[in-house]
Amino acid sequence: MIPEINVLCKMEDLLNIASDLTRLKILYSILEQEKNVGEIVKEVECSQSLVSHQLKVLRKAHLVSTRKESTKVYYSLADDHVVNLLKVTQEHVQEEL
Repeated sequence: MIPEINVLCKMEDLLNIASDLTRLKILYSILEQEKNVGEIVKEVECSQSLVSHQLKVLRKAHLVSTRKESTKVYYSLADDHVVNLLKVTQEHVQEEL
């Protein structure tokens, strides 16, 4: 059964947001543990402004959550659904290789 159109539209939006290479790198960077922007920048090898912008997009899409400690903000995956989305997608792609 096909989901309702509003559900399909939200799914499309979510998959479009997650399909960006930099965003995927960021999501994988925080898959195992939360990190601050500086740590993410080093791991994904992008500028701080680009990482910060992409984190804002991911937060707005509810893919990433934050925790503030003193002056630093730590980012983590929002929930297990995001973890599962990454793992299922990776498994699917690796089957084709």
